[in-house]
Amino acid sequence: MGNRRQFLHTSASTAVLGLAASAGLLPTAAQAAWNKGAFEAKGMAEVVKALGGAAPVESKDVQLNAPEIAENGSVVRVGAVSNLPGTTQVAILVEKNPNTLAALFDVPAGTDPNVATNIKMGQSSNVYALVKAGDKYYYATKEVKVTLGGCGG
Repeated sequence: MGNRRQFLHTSASTAVLGLAASAGLLPTAAQAAWNKGAFEAKGMAEVVKALGGAAPVESKDVQLNAPEIAENGSVVRVGAVSNLPGTTQVAILVEKNPNTLAALFDVPAGTDPNVATNIKMGQSSNVYALVKAGDKYYYATKEVKVTLGGCGG
């Protein structure tokens, strides 16, 4: 009996919180961090501009970990590490995807700028790790060959 009561109470609380959030009554950090323009941008230059930066510079202090060949474009594991002091943002970009910006991570002060995620790739393409350190952007690139399409392919 207690489990049923707990379940009903939890379900009702979750529903009320969901309705409040959808009505805009609760602040959400995820919505505040969303940069629609950056995620809709085409190409690295447009992404950097939407993020408020200027032309990025290639840097050996940015490392991109990505496979040379991705057997399935639906799930491609990539990672990025920045050795640049003052890194505040790390992004993963896929040049030939419909939306170039695949992932964007804010790096809080005192946190190791080392991220990894799964992305989708529709076709073989250059993949970029884009890092913001100070007021400048830096990048590393690697070509990833996709043998089976992932973005609807």
